[in-house]
Amino acid sequence: MDQNQQLKLTQMKNCVQKLGSSTEKCGDPTLERFLIARSMDPNKAAKMFVSWQKWRASFVPLGFIPDSQVTDQLDAKKIYLQGLSKDGYPIMIVKASKHYPAKDQPQFKKFVVHLLDKVIASGFKGKEIGNEKLIGVLDLDQMAYKNVDARGLITGFQFLQAYYPERLKKCYILNMPWFFVSVWKMVSRFLDKATLEKIVIVSNEAEKEQFLREVGEDVLPEEFGGHAKPVAIQDVVLPPLED
Repeated sequence: MDQNQQLKLTQMKNCVQKLGSSTEKCGDPTLERFLIARSMDPNKAAKMFVSWQKWRASFVPLGFIPDSQVTDQLDAKKIYLQGLSKDGYPIMIVKASKHYPAKDQPQFKKFVVHLLDKVIASGFKGKEIGNEKLIGVLDLDQMAYKNVDARGLITGFQFLQAYYPERLKKCYILNMPWFFVSVWKMVSRFLDKATLEKIVIVSNEAEKEQFLREVGEDVLPEEFGGHAKPVAIQDVVLPPLED
């Protein structure tokens, strides 16, 4: 870390204290994510960090959302957690054809937190450093109109932007049907520039090959050109974290 970054980090910590909060429980890599998300502005990063702390304390009082609170969403077996990419990022695959818009939005938000927490935790090597990122794969194969959930997509990406800054490495969208193009245009309007730059719509053979190279054939299921079997997120047991 250079001197300028160190200075910004110190300023951010001071701003957090002035806002009546503390950074004691978080390491520098965690705080840096908030700084990057706010263009290295210590004041804005501090505000974002404090609002994240307050949200986390009220929305995730246990520190995690247990499987038992989101069984209805897990039972659909639409989320797969495939291990780590070539560069060490956990891979989450979402099968849109198995998803239906949620009737209970607060419950759906719990599910979003459950899966993001678990995917990120699967990238920890013994303990959390704070700068771990994930790769998302949104598979729209065999998707029908009844599976379209613009609100759910917006919620997922907005949670990433507001509460999981700099956690998304890349998101690949595969097999986009023609009728989804207009939906995606609408969803895109709710995403910030930094998030949009991380989203890749895979639409030709060259892009498919690049996707395969970047993620790795060893972890991708056979239907995507890999050698692995799909693993439902609830079947992945994570080791306990080191102190």
